[in-house]
Amino acid sequence: MKLLKALLSHLLAAMIGFAAGIYVLPILTAQPEPGMEEVRFAMQGASFEGEFRRELAGSDLLHWGEGRVTVGPDRIAFAGRIAPGPDYKLYLSPVFVEDEATFERHRLQMRRVGEVRNFGNFIVPLPEGLDVRNFNTVIIWCETFGEFISAARYRDDGAR
Repeated sequence: MKLLKALLSHLLAAMIGFAAGIYVLPILTAQPEPGMEEVRFAMQGASFEGEFRRELAGSDLLHWGEGRVTVGPDRIAFAGRIAPGPDYKLYLSPVFVEDEATFERHRLQMRRVGEVRNFGNFIVPLPEGLDVRNFNTVIIWCETFGEFISAARYRDDGAR
């Protein structure tokens, strides 16, 4: 019985350590975020703006973003905070989504435009020739775990 208890306690400790590692490793390997002055400069002249909010249906304690995002013809700039996690991708979508199921349902209509490599301010250059007017929402998605992080609608005019 003592052996079983010891084995279970060690297994539990290993599982907790593994889970903590998944959470902490992205924080330790995150790229430095641009300063506010650089982000403000990148936001100037943007065509559209939106807001990431924590209250979305697919957001929770571990998966959220909050702050202002701007979309211009050549870049997306963000000033705010994002929950730490691995393998975040930035997508543009022609429909607003706020959870995993809706993301998966519309994924083929979306365009992955870059990576988010930190958990605060970011500036992501857009692929040449991409017309941001064909979309209305910026989405942060965790590719590895298929988790919705946050979304910001930047156009309300029923793009596409």
